[in-house]
Amino acid sequence: MSDDRPREAATTADRASSGWDADAIRAGAVTCLAIAIPATLLGAAVDGARTVSFFLAVLGFVIGSGSAAWAQRRGTPLSHGLVTAIGTYVAAQAVFVVVRLITGGVVNWFAVLFTLSIVSFAGLVGGFLGQRLRSRGLVPSAQR
Repeated sequence: MSDDRPREAATTADRASSGWDADAIRAGAVTCLAIAIPATLLGAAVDGARTVSFFLAVLGFVIGSGSAAWAQRRGTPLSHGLVTAIGTYVAAQAVFVVVRLITGGVVNWFAVLFTLSIVSFAGLVGGFLGQRLRSRGLVPSAQR
């Protein structure tokens, strides 16, 4: 079975049929990491800053997942927000866990899973905020 469409058109059609907007998720993940990792490192380095850094990191996940939900072009902002927040958290936490294990540190698995539930909620909130922006007619400038 051959496809007579030009390669670029086939790629665009394949991307449109996918359930996820990879560009939106990637941009949201970068935003999450740009805020959450420095906040987490701040909490680890400064005594008494753990609570503030935790909330800054969660805010980073809300902003990042919200930007992914806002920028997506599939009509599924909530799922884009959740996938962005959960995927980014799991990837970053995997690196932190490996570093802790290599350096002989202790991994508190309960804390990892508990934080995952909070990050999931942050992704849902971000997805809702991105949905609200779109429903009010605000779209990224690249989509106008």
